[in-house]
Amino acid sequence: MSSSSSRPSGPWGTLGAGAAAVAACAVCCAGPLLAVLGGIGITSAIGALWMPVLAVLAVAAAMGFLFVRRRRRAAACRTASTRADLGMPTVGPEPKDRAPSR
Repeated sequence: MSSSSSRPSGPWGTLGAGAAAVAACAVCCAGPLLAVLGGIGITSAIGALWMPVLAVLAVAAAMGFLFVRRRRRAAACRTASTRADLGMPTVGPEPKDRAPSR
């Protein structure tokens, strides 16, 4: 009279445990594997579009450079013809019109 718990497990028990381990590994690693494959796909798509995008960016940069240069020429900076007081201290003797107060 042997009970079900005392009888030795056959090869199906080992295969079942192996299948469960494979299934758990597949579920665990599915996210990272899909992320890596998706990253490779996106990188390939960007690589296919890279040269045309570079050409468009080069044309846009050249147009922007010319636009800014043209605007700066139109609004050239001119200095004022008057003397500016910078509030700097004078070096040397005091001027004659400003006598020291005693």
